[in-house]
Amino acid sequence: MILVAGATGAIGSEICKRLIARGQVVRALVRRTSNPTRLAELKQCRAELAYGDLRDRASLDAACGGVATVVTTVTTTVSRQPGDSIEATDRDGQLNLVAAAKAAGVRHFVYVSYSNDVDNTPSPCPLTEAKRAVERAVRESGMAYTILRPSYFTEFWLGPGVGFDYANAKATIYGSGHGKVSYISSGDVVEFAVQSVDNPVARNAVIELGGPEPLSQLEAVAIFEEVSGKQFQLQFVPAETLEAQQAGATDSLSRSFAALMCSLVVGNTLNMSDTLRQFPINLKSVRDYAKSVVSHNS
Repeated sequence: MILVAGATGAIGSEICKRLIARGQVVRALVRRTSNPTRLAELKQCRAELAYGDLRDRASLDAACGGVATVVTTVTTTVSRQPGDSIEATDRDGQLNLVAAAKAAGVRHFVYVSYSNDVDNTPSPCPLTEAKRAVERAVRESGMAYTILRPSYFTEFWLGPGVGFDYANAKATIYGSGHGKVSYISSGDVVEFAVQSVDNPVARNAVIELGGPEPLSQLEAVAIFEEVSGKQFQLQFVPAETLEAQQAGATDSLSRSFAALMCSLVVGNTLNMSDTLRQFPINLKSVRDYAKSVVSHNS
């Protein structure tokens, strides 16, 4: 049996569906306060629901019983519920899950972290500190481990949530816009997580994940302009402004997002050729993504 934590999130729910479609028995760790629609979807795809919370160790002990593999995608950066924070959930909650899995005799732990190069700014980033603390615990747990480190998610970082408003041909550019990033589709991260369950190459491995080609923010805009036939209106946010936001942020989530934006300015590129020889995945490009969202909004 495979336990998926973060099962009501966009990535976790898709991992559940793909694992079940491949014949795996899946237990989904969910909260009673989770989105009812997501819970119904998990039930419909025949996932067993285990109600619990990363901050409640007893519920994790119960959820891990009889489980061979744990896959966790939990993060508070996109969706939060009362009491969630980077420290309480991304760090301490995930550490609770690692400890519960080890105590239950789980053999394999798959952790979706993020790229080693995502935070390359001089100021501390709470999210990076939390991710690395969990990575250390996973590696030292004695369980076989797979740590997946995706770069910037295409759908988020080239989406309206951070000012990439493709529907209205407007984009906020952080810094000069020339730093290149290996944007990766969330669906490809899902596939790497699913294949990591059975792929022996993934055992006791830290795997950096990026998309098929590094692109700057301005190159991504040019692709969208070509696909949509519209010229984008650009608004630039200087790197100094982002650094000031990071320094002045009063909570860990705001400080972390400012740090990620500072890193976006610098860039984060990955060569995936060796990894793709071991994982048969046809990576989705930014152009593929642009075609899908532009046609959807046309």
